[in-house]
This record gives sequence, structure tokens and C-alpha cells, in this order.
Amino acid sequence: MYPLLRFAKEMVKFRNAPRLDLLAPHVSTHRCWPWDLDPWIELNNGRTLTLYDLGRLPMAVRTGIVGTMRAKGWGITVAGNSVRYRRRIKAFDRFTMVSRVLGWDARFLYMEQSMWRRGECCNHMLLRGAFTSAQGIVAPADLVAAAGRDTQSPELPDWVQAWIAADAMRPWPPTLPAIPPAEHKGDLPG
Repeated sequence: MYPLLRFAKEMVKFRNAPRLDLLAPHVSTHRCWPWDLDPWIELNNGRTLTLYDLGRLPMAVRTGIVGTMRAKGWGITVAGNSVRYRRRIKAFDRFTMVSRVLGWDARFLYMEQSMWRRGECCNHMLLRGAFTSAQGIVAPADLVAAAGRDTQSPELPDWVQAWIAADAMRPWPPTLPAIPPAEHKGDLPG
């Protein structure tokens, strides 16, 4: 279940926080509750992605991204991500999340987020988001211009550019392996 109460708490908590520069970090503190756990009594990897919303969305409000999107009738969707997990977050651990925009290209806005506990990074995510309208994808520079900001993106870090290049080589749609008839479901092609 989506953590609606926690999301509402974060939005209320930061409703009067100072506006952030588009590239400034948003810092928030959270706790790992029992409903966030996997069978090994640590933060579930899928729940980690959900909890990252609790940092990303207030950051988008504070930078003016959400207000601009609402004014234009635009939306945003996650268009890809990559997470590196390194340290466990266990039940009742308190952790700090850092969320920030890294830059953009012609199609996507790139953000990084990380979770920290006792001075150590537990996990780190690179995410690309696409702004959407009824006509399709909106160029991030158009959103940035509508928000009254400089439309020139900072140069994306080398590791982000390498991820973009590697992801561009990935086939879409993916090639399916041979699936035995007994396993074939109606949603699959063929």
C-alpha cells in the first residue's frame, strides 16, 4: 500500500520551507517501520523506491516544478531508474534522504537520491523523469523556462552520461525467451 499518510506528513512538514534552487538538495528524515520490511527484517527493495517519493515530491514542490506543472496541466512520470544497495536499513532505523536534480537533456530530467544512516550511504538511486502533456513528452527545458529558470542544464556527470548511453543500447521491447505453452499467458505476444 502506498504510504499516503507519510506522504501527507512530508508535504505538510515542508509546505512553508524555503524555496529551493532547481539544483539544490532537499534533505528529509524518515524511519523504517515494520510495514516497510521484507522477510529479512530490513527495508524492502521495492519499498525503497516508494519511499524515495517522500523525498522527490516535496523537493519538486520546493523547486517550483510542481507548481509549474499544475499551471500548464502537465504531469511527470518515472521513465527509468537504477538503484545501488550497499547497507541495510533495519526495522525502526532512522535515516536521512537527500534528493536533488542533476540536470536534463532534450527528453528527461535526471535526479539522484540517497538514503543515509549513521554517516553511511545505504543506497543510491539515479532516476530519470519525463514531463508529459496531452501532446506527449514535454522537453525539460520548456518546463524550466516556464518556471522562470535558466534553461541551460549543467553538464551531466560522466556516470550519468554512461548510464544514458548504456540504457539506449537496451532493446525495447525486450526479447522474450522461449516460453513453454503451459506457462504462456494471454498477455504475452505470440
